[in-house]
Amino acid sequence: MKNKAPAPQPARGGHLSRILTLAGATVTQLLRMRILVFLLVVCVLMVAFGFGFPVSSPEQKLKLLKDATFGTLQIFSLVLAVAATALLLPRDVEDRTLYTILSKPVPRVDYLLGKYLGVIFLIGAGLIILDVVLSGLVYFQQQALLQGTEAMLRSEGAPEDEILQQLAQVQRVGLTWSMHAATWAIFLKAAVVTALALLISSFASSTLFTMVSTFLVCVLGQGQELIREYLFHGSFSVTMEKVVALLLAIALPDLRLFDIVDNVIAGQSVTWGAMASITGAALLYVVGYLVVAQVVFSEKEL
Repeated sequence: MKNKAPAPQPARGGHLSRILTLAGATVTQLLRMRILVFLLVVCVLMVAFGFGFPVSSPEQKLKLLKDATFGTLQIFSLVLAVAATALLLPRDVEDRTLYTILSKPVPRVDYLLGKYLGVIFLIGAGLIILDVVLSGLVYFQQQALLQGTEAMLRSEGAPEDEILQQLAQVQRVGLTWSMHAATWAIFLKAAVVTALALLISSFASSTLFTMVSTFLVCVLGQGQELIREYLFHGSFSVTMEKVVALLLAIALPDLRLFDIVDNVIAGQSVTWGAMASITGAALLYVVGYLVVAQVVFSEKEL
């Protein structure tokens, strides 16, 4: 006989206590699904794969390591955001956990927020762990390259200013606070995708439909700029272009807003203004998707 996971017991009291209880239960539920373990194994393999390419300079070696690092973080966060969210509601319906929770009674908005917070808490915790570990790898690799580069240049009798210039180039593409800013941008993108997946899951009839639809919208959102260029090729007036662009931005999240990884890999710094801008955009998307999800889910027959 199949063992069913026990339904969470929402705490009595205000909305916040119920939401946090449901969020904790969601984290436990996802950990039992072994999704996190699978993704962590994939991340380790990807980082190890990044060490296997031949490089011609210390800067390229650090860039390659950072490229593998951030590629790992993005795959981890986005796959977890879509897969975990798509599995939650159908699994709760199948196990009849949803009916037990809503009969407490628990408002549907609390249920949705609890599920959402549980997923992004797990994503955030995973990103923090990976960021710390991978930042350590970059730091130790950077230190080894600095020592090796300095020793090689001094053995060749290079002038002091050339040595300092080479070391500065290695440090520029090494470990900086902008790497953590890039991790925050990855988290924001995952938070938007999670809210989008929750919205689709609130009316979808299957897990597969939710996953495929979310990935499709993400692909279209990633290429939103190309879509605008195609639509606005002399077809609309300036005013109409603004209206269509606004509707397109509402329907499809512009995920390129959060793509600062390539700039960070190249050694560019990220300003506080840019971080505030993408954080605000992410909040708008998340709040908007969650509001619509609540409206749809409140009218759904269970």
